[in-house]
Amino acid sequence: MSKVARHRRYVGGPDPLDRSRFALDPWRLVERRVEPDDCGTTETLFAVGNGYLGVRGTPEEGRPAHEHGTFVNGFHETWAIQHAEAAYGLAEVGQTIVNVPDATVLQVYVDDEPLVLGEAELLAYERTLDMADGVLRRDLVWRTPTGNRVRVRSSRMVSFTQRHLVLASISVTLEDASASVVVSSQVVNRYATATQDDATAGVTPGGMADPRRGETLGHRVLQPVVHRQDGDRAVLAFRCATSGMTLAVAADHLVEGDAETTTSTVVTEDVATTDVRVQALPGQTLTVTKLVSYHSSDAGPAAELAARCGRTLDRVRAQGVAQQLADQRAWLDAYWTRSDVEVPGQPSVQQAVRWNLFQLAQASARAEGNGVPAKGLTGSGYGGHYFWDTEIYVVPFLTYTSPTAARNALRFRYAMLPAAESRARDLNEGGALFPWRTINGAEASAYYAAGTAQYHINADIAYAIAGYVDVTGDEEFLAREGIDVLVQTARLWVGLGFWRGEGPGSFHIHGVTGPDEYTTVVNDNLYTNVMARMNLRAAATAMAHLAAEWPAEHARVVAHLSVDPGEVAEWVRVADAIAIPYDDVLGIHPQDAQFHEREVWDLKSTPSDRRPLLLHYHPLVIYRFQVLKQADVVLATFLRGEDFTPELKRADFEYYEPITTGDSSLSAVVQSIMAAEVGYHELALDYFHDALFVDLADRHGNTVDGVHVASAGGVWGALVHGFAGMRRRPGGRTSFDPRLPATWQAVTFRVALDGTRLAVTVRQDAVELVAQTGPGVVVDVRGRTYEVAPGAPVVVPLDGQGPRIDGKPEPRALRDTVRPDGSVVTASVPPLAGTTD
Repeated sequence: MSKVARHRRYVGGPDPLDRSRFALDPWRLVERRVEPDDCGTTETLFAVGNGYLGVRGTPEEGRPAHEHGTFVNGFHETWAIQHAEAAYGLAEVGQTIVNVPDATVLQVYVDDEPLVLGEAELLAYERTLDMADGVLRRDLVWRTPTGNRVRVRSSRMVSFTQRHLVLASISVTLEDASASVVVSSQVVNRYATATQDDATAGVTPGGMADPRRGETLGHRVLQPVVHRQDGDRAVLAFRCATSGMTLAVAADHLVEGDAETTTSTVVTEDVATTDVRVQALPGQTLTVTKLVSYHSSDAGPAAELAARCGRTLDRVRAQGVAQQLADQRAWLDAYWTRSDVEVPGQPSVQQAVRWNLFQLAQASARAEGNGVPAKGLTGSGYGGHYFWDTEIYVVPFLTYTSPTAARNALRFRYAMLPAAESRARDLNEGGALFPWRTINGAEASAYYAAGTAQYHINADIAYAIAGYVDVTGDEEFLAREGIDVLVQTARLWVGLGFWRGEGPGSFHIHGVTGPDEYTTVVNDNLYTNVMARMNLRAAATAMAHLAAEWPAEHARVVAHLSVDPGEVAEWVRVADAIAIPYDDVLGIHPQDAQFHEREVWDLKSTPSDRRPLLLHYHPLVIYRFQVLKQADVVLATFLRGEDFTPELKRADFEYYEPITTGDSSLSAVVQSIMAAEVGYHELALDYFHDALFVDLADRHGNTVDGVHVASAGGVWGALVHGFAGMRRRPGGRTSFDPRLPATWQAVTFRVALDGTRLAVTVRQDAVELVAQTGPGVVVDVRGRTYEVAPGAPVVVPLDGQGPRIDGKPEPRALRDTVRPDGSVVTASVPPLAGTTD
């Protein structure tokens, strides 16, 4: 999707997709032309998965392909991180998701001529990802070199209900003449041999180091353990060379045809091949349906995993393929009932919104026991690691729409608590320090300045736990698991910071990095301090609540973690005294205590071919300037909105917006939300479009590495928190203050609040609230309280959509501004290495 129609417009904004190739459809992503040059991007866009298992959208024939990818959540290899200069406490072991054996291959031969996309003469072609039934389909007509027209239909599905199952099928119909037809089905370990000497970071196609890409491992990762044939069932099992993790895959085939067929299967250590042959007449069809099961384990016997695969396939064969398709549709019907967001009159937006929401289901639905990787299971970007992205951008969506999935994601963090406690000790701290990036719970970030120093990961996890418990009322999770995380994360802040000043004094946290990775290892990062304050108060409040309502669990925590009342009181004292940077001259919150001592990077004058900055400038160059990779202070004003006045939110937004590059895909959604709240309605819509199409239009040039899952979660947030103005206020009350774009008719969504599913429709002149299930709920709309009872819709008239400010903020940071010490702030663009411009 690299071909962008930049001047084509639809009602509401620019349409970045070539609609002659990608047709509009409210429930499907439709491709009507093959372009091999961007096959890597479309492999990501047409990937299918369920949160445990993911398969990239490579063609059934196996080529052309950028990266054949089948991924199992959490299944990884480990490798020694080679530091040029080692230091105490640096991460020592890297972790990389493993590309497991590929079972998607269903090659077609007609009179021994192979069908190869990009080379074949195609008379018709359509590929669709159906978001209503979760099936990837392709329908094409191929004219063979002998002139025989052949219709080939295929489908692929990763089951939401059968966690370990992939279904794939292919049908071949001759239209002109009789011919020999062969369907060759494979399960192939494509990475059986090493290609490099060491583990290396990914590089861009031009050879430039790109930290966003996954590592390449130089040894044979998957060691064969089992390979056997049970009738026509093929079974392969492997053990990772270093991590010791084990995996098995098994494949069955169902064959239907209008003529007699023959089938043969051959299984070797790395490849299992099943060939189905037929001599077909015109009009006759051969259909091969492939049932594939994957099972994995930390270190379980490979033979036992192979047996599990067999049981999965036996069950599926007994139930039938039609039942699997029906179950998939039923699962998605329920998902969309909870999660759909409707944007009438905006067809391109509607299609893209649903694609983003579908990606959230594919990344999280069956991730039980694991986290949600930054790229889901659609690619190898970021090595398959889990970051803070999940807690800030994905868990809130799940909390309001699929609480069970949110609980699973948070229970995964609880399971990582022992490793986080160990990591805190490595850094001479008490409590727990969660890893910045990880798969198995150990810190895997080799660059501490933009990794371990991001201590705010602790508060991000605490924020997600507190929000989940508040919205769902799941106090059992809080009492049995969540409280341990809250206590141990709170303890870290008390040990990490220090007191200054006489009397009550103030509490400071030095040497940390906030969300903005273009400014690292600073003192009193505002986001970190604001979120640490929340973390400390949430832990203290939870302990008091458990003492009153869950005394047995309170006693368990006190005994297990040695918590005394004086310690809890200290959390509150620290929270009340934590330093929040503020600049009286500019009337804004500095991003950190020294932020305004830096010169300003003139982004407006920075050539587009020098973006993102991280690929063109050494980190030390970037760190010397006021320039942001992503929203930092602005994110704090959203997550902790009650801590900032409306005037300060606007002032902070106006200062930071012109110096924020958006080089991180996490930035646009937050900037959209806050632009909407403070009144920059056109800018809010622009940022929303950037996020909405970040993958569909490959706006960051790295969709090839996988879907930006956190941004997809942020798209939901921009719709619900930005345009609908929904906030969860202290005390458990939900409020709405809409900011609907001027070109939109309405937006409708559903959220689960306090045991009630509430349908919300925001129009230009009113908000309509309907309690679809549950006992009803009390909400606020622009300061007034309304009780929404079952069967009694509430319609609240609106007087406009809040403040309206056209255009963009004036770049305050780029003006000649005098610092408190009398020096003048200037703006410039550093020259590239080897140049003097």
